[in-house]
Amino acid sequence: MTAPTLKFIDTPVDQIDAETAPEAIAELRTAVAYHNERYHGADAPEISDAEYDGLFRRLQGLETRFPELLTEDSPSQKVGSAPSSGFRKLRHTVPMLSLGNAFTREDVEDFLSGVRNFLHEWRSDPTLRLEFVAELKIDGLSCNLRYEHRKLVQAATRGDGETGEDVTANVRTITDIPHQLPDDAPDVIEIRGEVYMTDADFQAMNARQQEMGGKVFANPRNAAAGSLRQLDPAITASRPLRFFGYAWGETSAPLGKTQTDCRKRLKSWGFKLNEPSPLVGSLDEMMAFYQDIQVKRPDLGFSIDGLVYKVDRLDLQQRLGFVARAPRWAIAHKFPPEQTMTRLEDIDIQVGRTGKLTPVAHLKPINVGGVMVGRATLHNEDYIKAKDIRIGDMVVIQRAGDVIPQVVEIVARERPADTKAYEMPDKCPICGSATMRREGEAAWYCTGGLVCPAQAVEHLKHFVARDAFDIEGLGAKSIAEFFEAGLIKGPGDIFRLKDHAHAIQARDGWGPQSTQKLLDGIDARRRIGLDRFILALGIPQIGRETARLLARHYGSLAKFREEMALAQDPEHEAWAHLVAINGIGESMALDLVKFMAEAHNTTVIDDLAHELDVQDFIAPKAKSGTPLDGKTLVFTGTLTAMTRHEAKARAESAGAKVTGSVSAKTDYLVAGADAGSKATKAAALGVTVMSEQEFIDMLAGQGET
Repeated sequence: MTAPTLKFIDTPVDQIDAETAPEAIAELRTAVAYHNERYHGADAPEISDAEYDGLFRRLQGLETRFPELLTEDSPSQKVGSAPSSGFRKLRHTVPMLSLGNAFTREDVEDFLSGVRNFLHEWRSDPTLRLEFVAELKIDGLSCNLRYEHRKLVQAATRGDGETGEDVTANVRTITDIPHQLPDDAPDVIEIRGEVYMTDADFQAMNARQQEMGGKVFANPRNAAAGSLRQLDPAITASRPLRFFGYAWGETSAPLGKTQTDCRKRLKSWGFKLNEPSPLVGSLDEMMAFYQDIQVKRPDLGFSIDGLVYKVDRLDLQQRLGFVARAPRWAIAHKFPPEQTMTRLEDIDIQVGRTGKLTPVAHLKPINVGGVMVGRATLHNEDYIKAKDIRIGDMVVIQRAGDVIPQVVEIVARERPADTKAYEMPDKCPICGSATMRREGEAAWYCTGGLVCPAQAVEHLKHFVARDAFDIEGLGAKSIAEFFEAGLIKGPGDIFRLKDHAHAIQARDGWGPQSTQKLLDGIDARRRIGLDRFILALGIPQIGRETARLLARHYGSLAKFREEMALAQDPEHEAWAHLVAINGIGESMALDLVKFMAEAHNTTVIDDLAHELDVQDFIAPKAKSGTPLDGKTLVFTGTLTAMTRHEAKARAESAGAKVTGSVSAKTDYLVAGADAGSKATKAAALGVTVMSEQEFIDMLAGQGET
């Protein structure tokens, strides 16, 4: 498997429009999942940590801009990757979650403000000191060590955060890890930390590997991960692995009241700590330590890629809790990305599914942080003009913020005398159709529509994407090949590929067995859920979660089509019903109705309807068993025992849905001081109104701690 192609990576997040957001997010999710697997699963990353962080931040940024497209299976809501099939799987009793990232002083300030605003006492008194432990962020492989009756019984990698790989035999060969804990250790305790190599050990091992003709590793992290994840423990034993222990999972008894106390206790049991780890209580103190460590970083003797700030008090950590894949009480402050210079040799244009033209720089290949870079995004016409980028320029490249590196600036003193300002093409380089720049946008577009092969192919790739039809054996590469060969032109042709079985078998890389596997995979998708079907159509602004909303609301394909036809009349109640769906805005509804009204699209849907069995949507059964499961809450007025943010988080963690307005569907209104009109409306609708204390009592009654 090769790294996914990213068509929208060149466009800044704030310039991604609602039409392209679903596909932009989908391709980012595929890329993040791919690089997660390369890093965590294969121990063979293809991009740097800074580049991955930028890719991940871009995904989070788009999901923040378009919250209706956020799904539970997004990589932004997950940790690591699935464990390898080469090891026995072990399920973590307490999930091994990841951390949010900060890259600038402003990011750290936002984190601090978020913590203080979440906690009522610190929000009320800005002068009250709140302490954080500042730890070195080790660039190694996360590992969980389980001790029962003070004996090491099990060791597992992080894996996907829920399930890891059993590396117990290998871990027993690491001299830093105690096999027996002292008598004051709990009966059950899981010690968590990082398996790593020192810089000196890494260099010496690589020299030996090269001398013996063995594998030479790119960096200490890869070496540590590859060494720990050996099926033969003897190989692991021959590698100079070490371990920092600084956190914990399940424990049968408390380790202390603060992070600092717990770290001291781990040290007393024989674990080495990632030090120095001072207590800091302000943004200035955090930044001072960060800058100090940046200077000392080359002399630490082991690789780090930043710092981690953790709220010191464990009771406050518990109150702050978690959001998605990360704790609210901690954040990783990453070091800045690397930059270098090289020559821009050419600029070409890529055409996306919506016809958008993307300029891409072709560079003289250059090594940036261990990765050879030959291409870089130029975003759009405005970006090129603002930086006055020309073919032949010496440019500064930065591998952060996007998976395709960015051109940060030109080196004016190195500019050749004969360079000319770059002009966007007036004809599409793929189909020759006229190009145009839409009013109010920075991007240029091909006007060819589906006449343009690039757009048609990208539509087909979207149709078979993982969250849509997800046909085994039919990936982006095969779609492009079959389209070029004339075997498929539209989505319905995919389900008639059995008529071309002999032509497929005759193609390079194909044979009877692989062809039959493909045809079986296609047949397996002839029965498809309504939500996946709607997503596969590629309707502007309609992502997975929105497709699911539509499927839930309309139930069947026939009803969906009927209502969309009626909704073309803005005076018809079908339009009112559409825009009233929670999560469907007017802009999205307009795109949806317009798409469903186009003759070309209805022809495609008619064609597919003859080939497929589109299943009616069946809503999952609601949760039950606790007072707030499945309930809809609204908060109003001033809360005194907790902030509104904390109250909302605790309600959602208890299974409730929190909305901003009272309606007949509201189950409870939690009213603080000065409740106002929401309380009046709730009373008129017969909605149960409870006080803040009653809400707290309800949480306590269902077992929240």
